[in-house]
Amino acid sequence: MSEIFDHLPDGSPVHSVTIGSGALRATLLSHGARLQDLRLAGVAHPLVLGSPRLADYLGPMDYFGATVGRYANRIAGGRFSLDGRSYQLDLNENGQTCLHGGSAGTGVLNWSLEEETPDSATFALLLADGDMGFPGRCALSVTYRVRDTALEITMEATPSAPCPISLAHHSYFCLDDAGDVAGQRLQIAAGHYLPVDAALIPTGEIAPVAGTPFDFRTPREIGTFDYDHNFCLDGDGAGGGEGPALRLTGRDGLGLEVTTDAPGLQLYNAAHLPSGGQPGLDGLAYGPRAGLALETQEWPDAPNHADFPDPIIRPGEVYRNHVTYRFTRQG
Repeated sequence: MSEIFDHLPDGSPVHSVTIGSGALRATLLSHGARLQDLRLAGVAHPLVLGSPRLADYLGPMDYFGATVGRYANRIAGGRFSLDGRSYQLDLNENGQTCLHGGSAGTGVLNWSLEEETPDSATFALLLADGDMGFPGRCALSVTYRVRDTALEITMEATPSAPCPISLAHHSYFCLDDAGDVAGQRLQIAAGHYLPVDAALIPTGEIAPVAGTPFDFRTPREIGTFDYDHNFCLDGDGAGGGEGPALRLTGRDGLGLEVTTDAPGLQLYNAAHLPSGGQPGLDGLAYGPRAGLALETQEWPDAPNHADFPDPIIRPGEVYRNHVTYRFTRQG
């Protein structure tokens, strides 16, 4: 059953609900339609970075576990043209880019909890026409469902006018208790990635990963390179239909497999976290590279690149991003 977790500064209640009747349990918050905590039986530490305090989600942990959009990642200059008309979006990152839908994007809004069962919960949100500069009203929903050792997330959106849409789940995952992900092993089914400029905007090149730090086609340790890049997933986001888009393995053998129908996956290793540690769950302190964001998404800045997958959703169409995070054990 849901309960009130805390209240926003305007007095609105933020609801909490825990789902999962088996080995995996997920605690969700209506604020940001976010995953606050994720636990697997037999594993002592939380599997995602989170906080027991709402105040942290209103500040330095605003995107942790959140459903970000209406366009996840970055749009250069917050500008794009569509059907002969130009649009200017909210510039919430250094006055240069629109990041995760703007300063009042979906990840920092309080969604309504529409439905809950022992193993699932659905949140909904309605964005107004012109919200953060985007065209059309947009009805959004996200459903979390636990099946055995898998967390399934389905994000959907229906706009009233043509609009670029990309929703992404923004949890930071960590599969062991070492305090950083550098020693965890990663494999990504992607032969190409998007190089970025100093503002982290794609240059337009779709570059091969071969011979670069972005080549994770065979499993290897993540290391200390600072990743904040989109990987162009092979096939339909699932390794050409032959396996997961991504496999991550912790030092103790706990594994994570990610499958998705999205064309891209943003890999970000939380290098921005403070060296002194951001207070988190179970009294943990999260320092740089404490977790790994695995954001399945449309490609960043796609509205401004004709050769990127088309992110425009038109009235009568339904945007959908389905992603499954499945945990495995060795031995």
